[in-house]
Amino acid sequence: MSNEKEKSLGEQLREQLGYKTKNGVSVMSAEEVAAADAYCEGYKHYLDVAKTEREAVDEAIAMAVAAGFVPFDPKMPLKAGDKVYLNNRGKALLLATIGTRPITDGVTIAAAHIDSPRLDLKPNPLYEDSELAYFDTHYYGGIKKYQWVAIPLALHGVIVRRDGSVVSVNIGEDDNDPVFCVTDLLPHLGQEQMKRPASEIIRGEDLNLLIGSRPFKDDEGSDAVKLNILNILHEKYDITEADFLSAELEIVPAFKAKDVGFDRSLIGAYGHDDRVCAYPAVTSLLAAGTPEYTAVAILADKEEIGSEGNTGMQSAFLRYFIDDIAAAFGEKGHHVLSKSICLSADVNAALDPIYPDVMVRSNAAKINHGVCITKYTGARGKSGTSDASAEYMAKVRGILDENEVLWQTGELGKVDAGGGGTVAMYIANLDVDTVDLGVPVLSMHAPMEVVSKIDVYMAHKAFLATMLRK
Repeated sequence: MSNEKEKSLGEQLREQLGYKTKNGVSVMSAEEVAAADAYCEGYKHYLDVAKTEREAVDEAIAMAVAAGFVPFDPKMPLKAGDKVYLNNRGKALLLATIGTRPITDGVTIAAAHIDSPRLDLKPNPLYEDSELAYFDTHYYGGIKKYQWVAIPLALHGVIVRRDGSVVSVNIGEDDNDPVFCVTDLLPHLGQEQMKRPASEIIRGEDLNLLIGSRPFKDDEGSDAVKLNILNILHEKYDITEADFLSAELEIVPAFKAKDVGFDRSLIGAYGHDDRVCAYPAVTSLLAAGTPEYTAVAILADKEEIGSEGNTGMQSAFLRYFIDDIAAAFGEKGHHVLSKSICLSADVNAALDPIYPDVMVRSNAAKINHGVCITKYTGARGKSGTSDASAEYMAKVRGILDENEVLWQTGELGKVDAGGGGTVAMYIANLDVDTVDLGVPVLSMHAPMEVVSKIDVYMAHKAFLATMLRK
């Protein structure tokens, strides 16, 4: 009996003093699990209609306008409860709800990115070879090139004619649309190909999109298949080959978001990184009403290639936005930023038991265990990261625990196994307390990534709880 009592005491001490995450299903009520599943239906729709950064901005604006948001004008007066948005060139977005506290108390920021790895068309993409027509591509972001062959692909984007008129393109999503593909070599003839390292099995210059094979009928010249494609594009979009020089056309997987598993607990889709955080960042702001602290949601572009450019987080568009909001109250933007906090809303790698060697289990995020706080990202010796302070980590812990948000911590793999970056350090560079918080993802950067519905819902709860902080 004494041994039994000692064991019982030990179990109590482990529970009181130890740290161990729990699967959400074991701690959530059936009603909350159902709420998570219902929330993710809206998220799946967002994934299907927002496969590019432009589409993600358009859909978020539509959601915001329906909730009463109006375009921001730096000259407009602002008061508590006002809801404004700023569209940065159609590829990045700022949303803000003015809070009841003085603006110099700081703002609460949720910052996600809406670009995802993909294939982009080169400026002069259309060519013919052996009576087949192709688009020449340049891959965007970190991909395993072999994953992008022999799957159905869609074409999204805009073509801007010389006169400035814009043609929107979305081909491959409707059931009646054609799709496109990158072809692969058959295994019977692929012996030499398969001897290459994985990064070279498919080379970057081999990622050419097959777009047609029929020649223009009334032509005896060369490149008749290319001519036929040009004629089709001219008839449909009133464009010429030169218009590709001022186009942004992106190639993305053609399939829709789907439930994964017999229990439908997971979502398989293109673009979870990072729309799985962008969507909750928007929905949490829309659900926050009028918070005490002014709440800001950021949807940024170009994270997958270093956050460069005027729509990426290395640009000054956030600082200018805060400057303008502060000026409406007669204050300085840097005084606001120095008192602000940010959740850099980005994903982490989920523990995959098929590939355990790159992870340390005690510091790896698990599917269904909630959102993942990543204190630092970077590579090897913490290169390229902001590394959140202990004080700010404690603040975030307190907010999540007080609001019964399921959360965990994780790193991006073993110390010398690789690593990665987010927008966190660029916001921290503005003197803002910042930490990464997002959803664990399986098969990150693949054409189809996988996330847990529970974890997606907990991201929404986490951002909402932070925006409603006291």
